[in-house]
Amino acid sequence: MRLTVVGCSGSFPGPESASSCYLLEHEGYHLLLDLGSGALGPLQRHVDLRDIDAVGLSHLHADHCFDLTGFFVVSKYHPDGALPGIPILAPDGAEPFLSSAYGRSEGVEMSNQFRFRDWVEGEPTTLGPFTVTATLVDHPVTAYAFRIEAGGSVIAYSGDTGPIDVLVDVAAGADLFLCEASFVESKQNPPNLHLTGAEAGEYATRAGVGRLLVTHIPSWTDVAEVEADLKTTYAGPYDIVRAGDVYEL
Repeated sequence: MRLTVVGCSGSFPGPESASSCYLLEHEGYHLLLDLGSGALGPLQRHVDLRDIDAVGLSHLHADHCFDLTGFFVVSKYHPDGALPGIPILAPDGAEPFLSSAYGRSEGVEMSNQFRFRDWVEGEPTTLGPFTVTATLVDHPVTAYAFRIEAGGSVIAYSGDTGPIDVLVDVAAGADLFLCEASFVESKQNPPNLHLTGAEAGEYATRAGVGRLLVTHIPSWTDVAEVEADLKTTYAGPYDIVRAGDVYEL
C-alpha cells in the first residue's frame, strides 16, 4: 500500500498545503480519502484524475469535500469524453449537499456522474483491493474515522474528531495512524471538535500503532507546540506530515 499526502492543512488551505486529501494506491487501484478545498490542483502532480477509482469522504465540511465539485467538472466534461461513474462513499446527504455547492442546473446532477453510497458504520466496504471500515466519531456534523486494509497492511485515519475512545479500536495495531491534531493543550479548546497533539499521542500509544502521522494542523497553529504536546503522551515513531509526503507499506 502506498499513501501520498496530497493536502494536510487543517480547516482551510494554508500557504504550504491544500486542505485534507490522501491518495491510497494498491494493485493499480487509486482511492482518495477526502478531497478538500484546494486539493484538486496538487492531486494532479501524483495521479491522472482519469485514474481515480473511488473517493471516500469522512464528512461534509468544506476542507474535506468541496473539491469534489471540481472533480465533477473533470469527470463529466473531459474533452476525451465523460469518465466512467465512480463510487463516492460519504455520509448521508452528500449528493444534494455537493450538488448545491457545485450549483444546480437543469439536467446536471452529480448523481448522473458519480455513484453515491452512504457509509454504514462498522460494515466493511470493499473498494478494489481495499477494505474500508467506517466508525462514527465526535464532530459537529456526521463524521467518520476509517480503518483501511490491503495487502496485509493497515492504515487508520481519524478524520476530524474530538476526543473519543473508539479511535483506539480504529487504529489498533495499524501500521500507520493518520491522526488529526488541530489544537494545543495551552488553549481553552471547544469540545466535540478536534484533538490536541497530546490526545493524538495518547490514542496512538493505547492502540499500539507502528507509526503516527500527525495531520490537519491549521496554518495559524504552532506546529512546534503540537509536537511538544505529542511527546508528552507518545514515545513511538512519528511524523508531522507535509504535503507531498509518501509512505510505502
